[in-house]
Amino acid sequence: MARYTGADCRLCRREGEKLFLKGDRCYGDKCAIEKRPYPPGQAGKKRPRESEYRLQLREKQKTKRIYGMLEKQFRSYYEEANRQPGITGENLLRLLEQRLDNVVYRLGFAKSRSEARQIVRHGHITVNGQRVNIPSYRVRPGEVVAVGPKAQDLLVIKAAIISSERSTVPGWLEVDIEKLQGSVIALPSRDMIDTQVRESLIVELYSK
Repeated sequence: MARYTGADCRLCRREGEKLFLKGDRCYGDKCAIEKRPYPPGQAGKKRPRESEYRLQLREKQKTKRIYGMLEKQFRSYYEEANRQPGITGENLLRLLEQRLDNVVYRLGFAKSRSEARQIVRHGHITVNGQRVNIPSYRVRPGEVVAVGPKAQDLLVIKAAIISSERSTVPGWLEVDIEKLQGSVIALPSRDMIDTQVRESLIVELYSK
């Protein structure tokens, strides 16, 4: 499967804002966008020509990069969201938030979504007691997500828990740090999702 293999910090610089793809690094002085707050490449310092299409495209690209996926998969999420009743943009964010790698990140078991994705792929996460190694697995209300017994002493997970103490678990999740498990208590509403995106621009782009 195709995947992005470049530097994560280039993605933040391309979007002109922090996407928090590197965990603790994004909060410190080593953050690339703090040192070079302009897009990468030779033409990075040139002022881009603003247009409605550019705003829509950049919002879509930013959202894809925050959740760590490529165009084909992201488009399939949009099409499913469009088929569901309700507001398409909010449906899209809700589907993205229900991904297992995102839930692991939101519960504080990983410092970033990319780290959570790796933890899931290595089989360190269980859902309702069964090991699940598919990052895109959709977690539903009532399901319990936990760190597997053999992975509870991993340094990467312990470091993430210490780091996550400064963040708040969203209201649609419930976590028990001592047991290294959490559960989905409800589907997330838009006001429970702190991802800084304008989903209406993504809907406008795909609706053309």
